[in-house]
Amino acid sequence: MAKPSLKLIRAIRNTVRKLIQDGPYQWGHMGSCNCGLLAQEMTQVSKADIHSLAMHSEGSWTDQSRAYCPTSGLPMDLLIGAMLDYGLEIKDLEFLENLSDPRVLRYLGLTHLRYNQRNHVIPYMKAWADLMEQELLSIISLTDLKSQLRNRSRKSQSSDL
Repeated sequence: MAKPSLKLIRAIRNTVRKLIQDGPYQWGHMGSCNCGLLAQEMTQVSKADIHSLAMHSEGSWTDQSRAYCPTSGLPMDLLIGAMLDYGLEIKDLEFLENLSDPRVLRYLGLTHLRYNQRNHVIPYMKAWADLMEQELLSIISLTDLKSQLRNRSRKSQSSDL
């Protein structure tokens, strides 16, 4: 599973929020599907541009993520690389495309979901974020969190100058 971080959890939860608010969802569109929506949130690249990038290579998100090469310079590899920078692993993209991560399904008490149904994507992504949040809370201490918040506050103040 992905390396949990506040940044990654926030991106997933923002994606869920947009889905709940009836944001665009289209399974057959590389920029509006499960992975495409998360990619939009993480990279701020539009759904049309993501779809266009994906058309430079063949296949689904699973196919393209399995063929990922960080040094290829291919447009989709650059996009996938940006998503991996958030802490995702290649397998997470396949799991998200198919709503198939065994840990997430177990957490939901289910054995499968329909990967192309908005009303299945929402609980899957919520559960995925919940699991990462639980994992993150188990590995960070309150002291670490206070230190991170203090550092973020200092950076924010210095950028305001």
